[in-house]
Amino acid sequence: MPPFPGFPSGKVRHTPIPATFFSELLPQIDHLAELKLTLYLFWRIHRMEGTFRFLRREDIAQDAIFMQGLGATTTEQNNALDEALERALLRGTLLAAHPTQPGRGNGTLYFLNTPRGRAAVQGLAEGKWQPEDLPNLPVELAHERPNIFQLYEANLGPLTPLIADTLRDAEATYPAEWIEEAFQIAVANNVRKWRYIEAILESWQQQGRDDQKDRSAAGTDYRKYIQGKFSDYIEH
Repeated sequence: MPPFPGFPSGKVRHTPIPATFFSELLPQIDHLAELKLTLYLFWRIHRMEGTFRFLRREDIAQDAIFMQGLGATTTEQNNALDEALERALLRGTLLAAHPTQPGRGNGTLYFLNTPRGRAAVQGLAEGKWQPEDLPNLPVELAHERPNIFQLYEANLGPLTPLIADTLRDAEATYPAEWIEEAFQIAVANNVRKWRYIEAILESWQQQGRDDQKDRSAAGTDYRKYIQGKFSDYIEH
């Protein structure tokens, strides 16, 4: 596995973790899988929506990237997950609850032991809500796609307040995959100019992307982006 390249610069998403985790929980946790699970649950539950936020064991086990970090084989991974859940419950980091009516829901529900989690468990016990009434919103680990500010700094140069505003507008206008591919085209053609990238994005928005029709498995033919109207942005 390649070494971690470092945290990216620019605008990135953050996961809030209570200070008491570092002052009280962290010194107590002596099991690696439990530590990984605890941090993972803070991240994943934070990204969920709705009043009642919980996970079932199968929700966690279906996240392939997370499970890979728990062991070399599927058996090792599942054993580590079970032990981590048990340890987190005994420590009080997690709360476990079950639907109050037989046949409703599916298995044990795990909540973080926060004010919101405690209120959800109490409401479930009192029959005020049931898990089957909530939408299934899958969230799983994935390699973070670099945002437009990271792409600009990595490929074009340092940000200025003026270009930052321009990039913010572009990020709100175009899909993230378009922006990333437009930067790739600019780098492949050695045209490191934002106006060139913007012209590609505008063209895709107005005329559609060619890959919707006949993009080959070999990838985009970047040569077409050094001809025609795009040549206006290339120094000869």
